[in-house]
Amino acid sequence: MRTPGEGSISQRPNGTWQVSLQVNGRRKTLYAATKREARAKLLAMQKQLAVNGTLPDPGRRTVSDLLSVWLETSAGSLKPGTLADYEKVCQYVRPVIGNVRLSKLEPVHLQRLYPTLPGERLPSKVHSVLHRALHLAVLWGWLPHNPADRVLPPSYRPQRRAVWTVEQLAVFLEGTREHWLHPLFVILITTGCRLGEALALKWADVDGNVITIKRSLHYVKGQFVEQAPKTRAGERTVVLPEDGATALKRQRVQQNEWRLGAGDRWQATGYVFTNREGRPLYQWHVQHTMADYCKRLGLPPLSPHGLRHAHASLLLSQGLPLTDVSARLGHANPSITASVYAHALPGRAAEAARVMESVLRGGVAMG
Repeated sequence: MRTPGEGSISQRPNGTWQVSLQVNGRRKTLYAATKREARAKLLAMQKQLAVNGTLPDPGRRTVSDLLSVWLETSAGSLKPGTLADYEKVCQYVRPVIGNVRLSKLEPVHLQRLYPTLPGERLPSKVHSVLHRALHLAVLWGWLPHNPADRVLPPSYRPQRRAVWTVEQLAVFLEGTREHWLHPLFVILITTGCRLGEALALKWADVDGNVITIKRSLHYVKGQFVEQAPKTRAGERTVVLPEDGATALKRQRVQQNEWRLGAGDRWQATGYVFTNREGRPLYQWHVQHTMADYCKRLGLPPLSPHGLRHAHASLLLSQGLPLTDVSARLGHANPSITASVYAHALPGRAAEAARVMESVLRGGVAMG
């Protein structure tokens, strides 16, 4: 006779394997394609029994049910923009495996899902979302293990971002000089701040040639939402070069003209960069305007975020210390900056070769 919690593994007539575990008169049965997988499932159930004192019980819940509960319970800890992004990702999952019962969910369901997803980055984002949601199901005792732990994660290798040369930056700035968004473009280039951070900048955050970045602005589900920086390093002060300070002065002048022209229609939002009625700017409008000017001026396509990369790459290529550039960008630590902008760090290959040559010619013993 088996002791409670011991469990059993047996092969079925069709060649698959059955895993059974009984506690307090309740039996839990799972199935596996191989004996090794069956052992892994039995071990996972036994571990959960030892920790929680109960067997996993997903009931009749489906993958779609799990995603809904996961999104609902995560809402308080996620920024609105992140939550909206997760909701979009879930929309790709629900039509394919949303109706699959959690009790029937296998790694093969996920492995077959990923290749059907469009784009290069989406499969890895879907895997990340599913892994998080399924991890929660394990914590809640709905599942004995996380099926996403036993799949080959989709690989995604982002392409190196295009960065304009100094000459191309000059062409863009000269070509957009007469456009009302020109001051914003200058600030993006001279500070390296994100577009959302620039659009959230308020006149109260400006002190001469110094700006304080405290928030970012996003349009989520039909309304503008301010978000705090992800880390403490994201809240920072940035000293403007002369061109940046001049751009803010021009922006103040043209905004005053807009306020006089708008009259009662003017919205006193306090933002530095607004439309002609004082309302916040949509990020997509800035992106489309920049894309249009790239075509007009014959420049390689670049997004507003690309101006941030151009800013950082130029500073690093000129030898500014990595820690200083990291602080200016608001990265949590310099290692993030180094990983993103490794291509822009001054090359030391020639120096390394010279050192090795000196060592070998000096007769220093190796090994």
